[in-house]
Amino acid sequence: MTLDRFRPAVKGVLAPSVSLAKRVGLTPNGVSVIALLLALVGAAAFALAPSRDPLLYVGGAVAVALNGWLDLVDGELARETGTGGPAGDLLDHVIDRYADIVVIAGLAAGIEAYAIGMAAVTGVLMTSYLGTQAQAVGLDRVYGGLVGRADRLALVVAVGVVAGFVTQSFSGLTVVGWLLVFFAVVGHFTALQRFYYAMKAL
Repeated sequence: MTLDRFRPAVKGVLAPSVSLAKRVGLTPNGVSVIALLLALVGAAAFALAPSRDPLLYVGGAVAVALNGWLDLVDGELARETGTGGPAGDLLDHVIDRYADIVVIAGLAAGIEAYAIGMAAVTGVLMTSYLGTQAQAVGLDRVYGGLVGRADRLALVVAVGVVAGFVTQSFSGLTVVGWLLVFFAVVGHFTALQRFYYAMKAL
């Protein structure tokens, strides 16, 4: 399912954003930090939405969408300016993981579903870990499996918009709760898929 395979296809669409970043003097690392700040804004909106205003879910979804967009822009900016390197790659991965954690934590905190949130965040982290660990043992980075980061961001954005208008529960869980269940189950399954692919290639 993973949308990560379509990253090369959006290169042309990124050009205006990359040009803007260059004009205002942003470095790839600066773009990555802004992306993390947007993830924090999204997480805060998700955490507050159930008790304050469900429409905050929509605001959080916009912030997460911008986070995902900037995650593409920083890499393209690094390539265009020739400033990419191991340090930038490391920072990008660390920021992505923290962004993943805070967004899921915000979703879980908003509906007070901490156990499901813990299962979801560990599934997400293991998926990403297995993708990069394959590279650490000499293989190509693994992006395959059912759900990658691009898929997760797309789902968070879509469900965030829906949650802004649909507040009722289904079998005891809101749409946000079911999204966390999905991440918990499919995240760990995707991690195991990547583990299998890597072991098979070794």
